[in-house]
Amino acid sequence: QVQLVESGGGSVQAGESLRLACTASGIRPMAWYRQVPGKQREPVARNINKAITNYADSIKGRFTFSRDDAKNTVYLQMNKLKPEDTGVYYCAASRGLEFYWGQGTQVTVSS
Repeated sequence: QVQLVESGGGSVQAGESLRLACTASGIRPMAWYRQVPGKQREPVARNINKAITNYADSIKGRFTFSRDDAKNTVYLQMNKLKPEDTGVYYCAASRGLEFYWGQGTQVTVSS
C-alpha cells in the first residue's frame, strides 16, 4: 500500500524558515509540489537522482530538497520564506503512469 505523509507546515513571518518532511511507505517519494487557491498545483522541487534536483525559479537558492533513504523520507528545507510561498505543499511519487500524493501540509507566510 502506498502512503505519503507530510509534516512540518505552519505559520511563520517572512524571512523565517521551515522544514517539511514526507515519510513514505510502498514507494519512493521524488518531489514537492505547491498549490494555492485558484491555481494549479505546481512543482517546487523534483529530485532526478543523487546529484540533480530541479527547482522552480521562484524558490531557487532558498529551498533545498534532501532525502534519507534509510527512513524513506524526503525533506524540503525552506529558508527566507516570502508571503508568496504560502500554499499547501504536497509530497509526490510516481510509479509508471501512476502518480501519488500526500495529504498536504499548509504553509502560511505573513509579511
